[in-house]
Amino acid sequence: MFLRRFQRRKNGKTHAYWALVESYRTAQGSRQRIVAYLGELKESEQSGWAQLSAQLGGTGGDVRQRSLFDPPVRDAGDAAAVAAQPALVDLQGVRLERPRDFGDVWMAWGLWRLLGLDELLAQRMADGREQIPWSIVASILVMARFCEPSSELHIETTWYRRTALEDLLDVPPEKVHTDRLYAGLDALLPHKQAIEKHLKQRLGELFELDYELLLYDVTSTYFEGQCRGNPLAKRGHSRDQRPDCLQVCIALVVTTDGMPVGYEVFAGNRHDSTTVEDIVTAIETKHGRANRIWVMDRGMVSENNLAFVRSRDGRYIVGTPKASLRKFEAQLLEQNWEQVEAGVEVKLVPSPDGQETFILARSAERREKEKAIHERFLARMEAGLQKLQAAMASGRLREETTAHRRLGRLQAENSRAAKAFDVTIERIDEQPASERKLDGQRQSKSRKSPAGLRISWQRNDAWSEWARLSEGCYLLRSNLNETDPRQLWKQYIQLTDAEWAFRITKDELVLRPIWHHKQARVEAHILVCFLAYAMWKTLSGWMRKSGLGDAPRSLLSELSKIKSADVVLPLCTPTDGTSRALHLRCVTEPNEEQKLLLHRLGLTLPKRLGTRLAASET
Repeated sequence: MFLRRFQRRKNGKTHAYWALVESYRTAQGSRQRIVAYLGELKESEQSGWAQLSAQLGGTGGDVRQRSLFDPPVRDAGDAAAVAAQPALVDLQGVRLERPRDFGDVWMAWGLWRLLGLDELLAQRMADGREQIPWSIVASILVMARFCEPSSELHIETTWYRRTALEDLLDVPPEKVHTDRLYAGLDALLPHKQAIEKHLKQRLGELFELDYELLLYDVTSTYFEGQCRGNPLAKRGHSRDQRPDCLQVCIALVVTTDGMPVGYEVFAGNRHDSTTVEDIVTAIETKHGRANRIWVMDRGMVSENNLAFVRSRDGRYIVGTPKASLRKFEAQLLEQNWEQVEAGVEVKLVPSPDGQETFILARSAERREKEKAIHERFLARMEAGLQKLQAAMASGRLREETTAHRRLGRLQAENSRAAKAFDVTIERIDEQPASERKLDGQRQSKSRKSPAGLRISWQRNDAWSEWARLSEGCYLLRSNLNETDPRQLWKQYIQLTDAEWAFRITKDELVLRPIWHHKQARVEAHILVCFLAYAMWKTLSGWMRKSGLGDAPRSLLSELSKIKSADVVLPLCTPTDGTSRALHLRCVTEPNEEQKLLLHRLGLTLPKRLGTRLAASET
């Protein structure tokens, strides 16, 4: 049981009242019910009712149940000493010191504990002779990546000193430096598998997730530097448009809500289709073997991969290469399409052996997009052919091998329309020269120019007809027994959640570029980004349930305006010649917009983080 605070506005005034709430489990998950309304309570009464709720809940009445977002209680002795007797304050000396960022790191620390990562790492990362527990160092790395992504050097010199984490973690800024942060990365990496298992269970409890349908995709992230100490750093197909840089590939598995399940790191030149067996095996090793449905894009599809999934009693919904549509030209011409949403139609086509089902889909928006792409490439292709024709007519292009080489380069640059024209290059013995000025005199029309080349082309009607028919269409395949094409299409289209996961980690959490060069440090950096992404999705799901949309960065930006600072109250100088000051570490009052956000999230900001008496000789 616990206390819950309610607010009600009446006659222009805001009244706060309390209720005793009990949590209980049902077959559908955790539920809450109100045991008793307590009305308005004083501070002492709140503490008493909290102790009563703890006794009724079986946790004992000596400790009040605290929220994950409550700051730690410190300096109780100073606070008690100050409260025991009145004191006179020198009002002229009252000042404000050490303003720090509080709201965003307070939220990050609460999310870290909400996911249970503090307890997990405290158990697994055993304390030794280090001054700061490795579990705390790991939390600093992840919270920095979550709030203000940057380097470990930036954490040491700027970020940590600017935040109120010293009060929340009880770690002074001088003990947060790059050597300790790098060592924290090394200490965190060995616990990757345990962290993935824990997050799967904890996120499933918080959001009642379904792990039957898993989305799988691969991306790449590049390095700055030569990375001689990392054998995984290779050049390959860059999704970041940086083919000049070495890279690694990251394979990520998420749920249909984008919640992370696990990931693996591969060499930068690894083809997507060669990662499927490793990922399926890794997920089964970590989370057990089950009849999961794997959703993958066409870059990972091969007959060997699909046979491997079937051998594991797995099911799949995958994309297929565009060329596979040629086999279904007759079905594309048919009219029995079923509309799944505005502008999208699908139909099922059973395979001849009956083991698979093909799903034909076509989209009006995608049709317009592909049509515009074809038109752009056709225009570029025709303009390039006209340049070749002009070069041949002027005599600047006479070598047939050079002409074919330039044509091949033109077709490669415009591959989407390379087959749209039937092009012929032929050699001619001689051709009439047009009138042109040469050395100030006009040549005679009857004079013949040297032998040259001639190019001609015409539109390929078969290509144009197929382009018109196939624009906006794509093909899926599955071994599910589902007969509803809408359900199969909707399950596949959720693959965009995995693509959004990559976009969040790259843009919001600044996964790229990687500045570490050692393989272990690179993998630890990716693990920190993975944990920050888990916190991001937790906050995102919390915001959706609270009716605040799905923009965690906007919420963190607003909360970062809430500061903490020391209110220094100089006490009147006593007769013993010493001056004393009362330092109250307080949190600024949120504005109306921030109050609304906190209210929708069900959070209450702390008023004070600590109290300290400081004495010095005058």
